[in-house]
Amino acid sequence: MTVRQRTKRRAPARSEDERQAKLQTILDAALEIFLEKGFADARLDDVAARAGVAKGTLYLYVPSKQALFEALVRSGIGGPFGAIEQQVPDPDISAENQLRALFTFLRTEILGTRRRDIVRLLLMEASRFPELAEVYHREVIVRGLRILRGIAERGVARGEFRSDEIVRFPQLAIAPGLVALLWSSLFQRLDPIDIEAMLEAHLTLLMKALKGHPS
Repeated sequence: MTVRQRTKRRAPARSEDERQAKLQTILDAALEIFLEKGFADARLDDVAARAGVAKGTLYLYVPSKQALFEALVRSGIGGPFGAIEQQVPDPDISAENQLRALFTFLRTEILGTRRRDIVRLLLMEASRFPELAEVYHREVIVRGLRILRGIAERGVARGEFRSDEIVRFPQLAIAPGLVALLWSSLFQRLDPIDIEAMLEAHLTLLMKALKGHPS
């Protein structure tokens, strides 16, 4: 095989890398515009200008504003979920450590990054655009609750957990994450709290309840 032939075979991979980099630039611009103007008032023209691409180029990646939001959720939060979905079911890891891994993911990959702004955007716009909530529910919430239920079910089956409340109501486990998000967005300037310590305290209380330890 000649050098030219090898170069031609490698070209599609470089092209895909460039495409993904361009898409990420568009998604970053979209998040900024959505947060600044709100979903209703944001225009694809604004996103294209912020991303530094022609509007026609933007349409090569997404056909509509809602599709742009879906791509933002899928890439920004749904994508990283894949890694935790692979890690958590490991039978050699205790249910407690699986829960800790999930909380670490929540703290470092959601609350500790700009991905929290996607959740904040959803809270701002979901009442007017319920289809956005449907996207987030499908791509993130359903998957997160499935992970939590799986951990709880394995914990009960192994005898690690005496309580099955989290199997029935996995929302209880992630509620402090929403509190942390709201607090950091609305009240942190007025009444700062240590978000990481709060989540660790919640996990400690949760494990005591699940294991049936006296308070």
